[in-house]
Amino acid sequence: MTAPRARLLPLAAEVLLALGVVASLGWTLRFFFEFGYLPQPFVFDTNDTYMDWFNTAYWANNRGIYDVWRSIYPPLSFVFLDATSLPGCYLQSPFHARDCDWLARMTIYAFYLVDVVLAWVCFRRLDRRTAPMRTIAIALGLPMLFTVERGNLILVAFAFFMIAHGPVTASKPWRWFAAAVTINFKPYLVLPMLAHAVKRDWRPLEAAGIATVALYLVTLALVGSGTPMELASNTANWVVFQGAQVWNEVNYSTSYAPFMMFRTLEIPLLQFVPSRLVETIEFLVPIVIRSTQLVALAALAAAWLQPRALPAHRIAAILLGAYLVTQSPGGYTQLFLLFLVLMEPWKGAGPAIAIAAAYLLCLAGDWPLATVLDVTSNSWLGERTVTASFGLTAGHFIRPGFVVLIVWALSLDSIVRVARAHRIHRPSLGLVPA
Repeated sequence: MTAPRARLLPLAAEVLLALGVVASLGWTLRFFFEFGYLPQPFVFDTNDTYMDWFNTAYWANNRGIYDVWRSIYPPLSFVFLDATSLPGCYLQSPFHARDCDWLARMTIYAFYLVDVVLAWVCFRRLDRRTAPMRTIAIALGLPMLFTVERGNLILVAFAFFMIAHGPVTASKPWRWFAAAVTINFKPYLVLPMLAHAVKRDWRPLEAAGIATVALYLVTLALVGSGTPMELASNTANWVVFQGAQVWNEVNYSTSYAPFMMFRTLEIPLLQFVPSRLVETIEFLVPIVIRSTQLVALAALAAAWLQPRALPAHRIAAILLGAYLVTQSPGGYTQLFLLFLVLMEPWKGAGPAIAIAAAYLLCLAGDWPLATVLDVTSNSWLGERTVTASFGLTAGHFIRPGFVVLIVWALSLDSIVRVARAHRIHRPSLGLVPA
């Protein structure tokens, strides 16, 4: 194969994958215009659009954030939403606020556009040839669309995440501040920052840590609540509550872990699927999760021995991917992982597999296997009453598998790269890279 053809094949593959994302969006829009609601894996409560945002904004404008609503969000979320909402719209219910607060709705749309622009800037600075396709995957893919439909604060956190981990700016203080913002919005985003510890690049980790604590203390003072003890207590309560929300967890998950709770569903699942399938799932899921954790740990250990062999975004992707395989904070959290994966060049089998899997995770829509629920309610987006059908789909089983595949592909490729680096550089065991 000639060199020009070898360079064109990956580009052609990304064009086809990006067209697949666009086609899946077209199918989703056609479904919406015909039936009046968004198909799975979008949430089956068709009247709940944007309510992640407005439920939180309601408490940002009222008392009882941590003692009544028992929020697990750090105070920054409420400081931000208080500053971007119209207080007079929150005297009644969050649903009333959704129709009343035009400023909040404009903020959602504005941050979607900011996210798309920043993704374009990052990908264009990395590789101008693949930037259009990768921007399309982020902008029109399922994780972003799901985030927008939910109105989740990931929309805001994602903008700062790209500043912290992408080539948006060379200013280190801005990157440290952006990292602090992401962690104060979504605490699990401390994991990608730990890539600096693996590389023994201590200054960014220390500076971002100081900025994170400082921002937390400032927002804690502004809100007047949200202490570590309150957050810990509410998180424990949330874990118990989520344990009873098996169907919501399975619907759009990054992990196979929720499948272990199939038998606790109030819905008689065995009427829709064979018991042998459930038994197979219960047998395989722990094996898949544990083996993925082990291969990720092996890759991180290898990276520690050769801290210069891997870029920070690769290590961050493995750290975050291993977490998403272990448990699911929601399908929209794939946005962070997919951004890190799409920063990879298409070189070698491992990155190629991971990039292809990232595109496939961006496909919207699903393939129904069995209808479990028919829910009649108002569709806020469709502005009419609809009867929405939801049930088991192929995506429930396939999507977490793609996250597993990403972790395996990047981890094995990383181990190979480190092994090659040993030929040139001796392994480094100290706290400072040799």
